Order: sequence, then C-alpha cells, then structure tokens
Amino acid sequence: MATLSFSILLRPHSSLSSLPPFPPFFSFSPSRPKSSLKSRIFTISNSSPISTSPPLPSFRSKPPSQTTVLVAGATGYIGKFVVRELTSRGFNVISIARRRSGTRGLNGADQTLKLLSGSTVCFSEVTDLAALNLALDDLSLSSIDVVVCCLASRSGGIKDSWAIDYQASINTLLAGRRLGASHFVLLSAICVQKPLLEFQRAKLKFEAELQRMAMESPGFTYSIVRPTAFFKSLGGQVETVKDGKPYVMFGDGKLCACKPISEEDLASFIADCVMDADKACKILPIGGPGQALTPLEQGELLFRLLGKEPNFLKVPIGVMDFVIGVLEFLSKLFPALEDAAEYGKIGRYYAAESMLVLDPETGDYSSEKTPSYGKDTLEEFFERVIREGMAGQELGEQTIF
Repeated sequence: MATLSFSILLRPHSSLSSLPPFPPFFSFSPSRPKSSLKSRIFTISNSSPISTSPPLPSFRSKPPSQTTVLVAGATGYIGKFVVRELTSRGFNVISIARRRSGTRGLNGADQTLKLLSGSTVCFSEVTDLAALNLALDDLSLSSIDVVVCCLASRSGGIKDSWAIDYQASINTLLAGRRLGASHFVLLSAICVQKPLLEFQRAKLKFEAELQRMAMESPGFTYSIVRPTAFFKSLGGQVETVKDGKPYVMFGDGKLCACKPISEEDLASFIADCVMDADKACKILPIGGPGQALTPLEQGELLFRLLGKEPNFLKVPIGVMDFVIGVLEFLSKLFPALEDAAEYGKIGRYYAAESMLVLDPETGDYSSEKTPSYGKDTLEEFFERVIREGMAGQELGEQTIF
C-alpha cells in the first residue's frame, strides 16, 4: 500500500525625467493582507481589453534583432524556456539571474551562463531594486523595449509570496520602466480567479497595479498570461505507478480537472505576447490542447501507457481538512508553523479546484471556455517520463505524493 507523503502540508539610469511619473500607488511598501480579507472570485474577461484602445508602443514596428527583452525569473521552470524561445526568434534578450540559481540554489554562475546561452545574463537580486538598477546600468543598455516577468514564489509561503510574487515583480516593473520598457508580459496563474491562498492574493495585487499603470501611462501596455497546470505538476506519480504502487487521488478522482500545457508551448505563447498587439492590455488564460482531464482520467491514461491494470488509492479530502485544521491551530501557538498551514491549504486547493476558466455566469469551471494552445499532450509527456524519468522536471520544494 502506498505511503502518503504530506510534505506539502509540513509540503515556475540615473534619471527618470524622460518617462511619465510613476503612479502614487508604487510609493508604499507591501504588507500582508489583514485576516479579514474576504475571498473573492475574480472574473475578468479574456476577450475585452481593460483599457480602451491603448496607443501601441513603437517597438512593435522593429524587427526582433532590434528589440530588447528583459526576462526576470529566467532560470525558473518556465523562464528558461522563455529565454530559449525568445533567443530562437532573434530577440536581444537580457536574462536576470541570481549567482546561485535553480532548485535550492544548486546551479552556480557558470551553469547559469550555459543554461541561458544566447542571452546576456545580468546577475542580480530582483528583491533589491537598487541592486537590480545598478546591475542593469553596468550593462550600458541604451534602452529596454519589453519586460517578461516569470517570477514566482518557490515555496508559496506567506512571506515568500509577498516578497516574490508582489514586491520582486514591482521591482522588475520599475527597473524596466526606468530603462524605457513600454510593454510588460506577466506570467501569472489561472488559479488567481478564486484567491484563497496568499500567493494568489500577492499575484492579484501586482496584476491590479500593472493594469493601473497602463491606464495612467499612455503608450505602456501589458499582457497577463494565466496558464493552467504544468506537465511537471502531474508527473509526480509516474515512477511510483511504474514500480507497481497505486495511483493516489482525492475523493473519487473527479473533484477537479485541468488542461495542462507544456513548458515549450507556454514559452511560445508568452513569446507571442511580446509583439502581438491583439494580446496587449488583456488577461489571457491559456491551456494545452485537448479536453480537460480529471485526476481519475490522468491515472487511467498512465495505467494504459504502462500496460497495467488500474489500481487507485482514493483518499478522502477530509484528511487534508483535518491536517490543515490542526496546523492552523498550532500556528496560533507556534507562529513558525504558519507556512506549514499555508502549504496544507495549497495542497487542498489543488486537490479540489479545477485549473480552468471560471465561468462568471454559472460560477462553474469550464473546459470549453479555457483556450487551448500548442501541440504537446499529457500523453506524450507521460510516455517521455516513462522512458527517461523526471530529469529536468524536478518538482522543487513541494510535492503532494
């Protein structure tokens, strides 16, 4: 019998005079939302611009070779594919990276330079705006046209979420604007539609401020990309099932569904957002090809590919509710457990909420209203993992099983 791992419960220039003044909302420091913050469902149309007919930035008329794109989060799970895609299209790419990057900081500077080959690597800390500005100044850039932000908290912890998903994203925006950036592509997440978690609130706050800047700054535009599930988040059980253990799922395996997208396809979509004027000033949910799959259907697919009889272990969702309740109680006595409780909520959220567009008319998740993009399928991903393992698809600091 499989042993459940609840690791997720305990469980990616010196003067501003030439630019319009930044809106006053950038003058305050982020703070953790008060506990009275109500959870809301955010339903913003993906077909209608937030602001009306924004003037198109002049960089869109230039060829990629004359267009400079700054990428933050360049060594992250999606960021490194975005850098690769942009460089393959001929853009002049500046990649921001820490000197020690990757999962748990395992990659040194030489490995980072190799990973981001084809781009100019700027070693800096996105959490420190002054240091980021100095590092960019050292490159003697004439200007930046577009910023692509792939930053995301690795842990989903409370402080880390606000430090990365909000403040580091703000720093990247300000650093890019200081050098003349007129378009900002943000990698967000589809789950912010129903914000019950701290990292979702942090992402939403930055999204709102990005939209506000576009409304108040003529010539500045944005594209907010909200992808569904990534392939790697669904591949954690391939090896265990291959070894004869059951496929673990919550409830009847039909509590949620998703249209997963590969890292290459998502990177291609993000690169499209750099120059495509039709994607400017819009929120863009995006999934992979095909119909949405429930955990039950994902498990059935995996057993079929392995040539094995389906063998499922169904865990009551109430198990997670009980553990979260215990952790929340203990966190009031021992604040150090606050993040552990948050990790439990993250696991619970992904076990029960679909990664699909939330239909504002019905309040239900809709596969039909979730746009599809790309060609890579989950079946092809499973086949590759069966052959080659999860190398390069490391799940980082949280896993459910």
